[in-house]
Amino acid sequence: QVQLVESGGGLVQAGGSLRLSCAASGRTASTNSMAWFRQAPRKEREFVAAINYSGGVTYYADSVKGRFTISRNNAQNTMYLQMISLNSEDTAVYYCAARYGLTIRTSPREYAYWGQGTQVTVSS
Repeated sequence: QVQLVESGGGLVQAGGSLRLSCAASGRTASTNSMAWFRQAPRKEREFVAAINYSGGVTYYADSVKGRFTISRNNAQNTMYLQMISLNSEDTAVYYCAARYGLTIRTSPREYAYWGQGTQVTVSS
């Protein structure tokens, strides 16, 4: 099993920045690919960004491309999401997720492990 714990969420003004962290424990050797998803009230969970095990391959949703950066530090079993130029549409609960596969996936159904989520609220 893999346990994931997110942190770093909070309230920020529009145009501001935040960095989310996702700490993994347990069978972390199985977390070959990881991702961030988010879910706003009354909306479905949506893909934000994903990264492969080495960190050499990343993929972003069009809505965050150029503003968000995903990264990971395997020595510390931690994944990050640096977010800049935040706007009200970025308000959501952000979840980190992990899967066994080597390739990046954008569907939440492909991910076996999930954190509890961290709230990001952007005030305009």
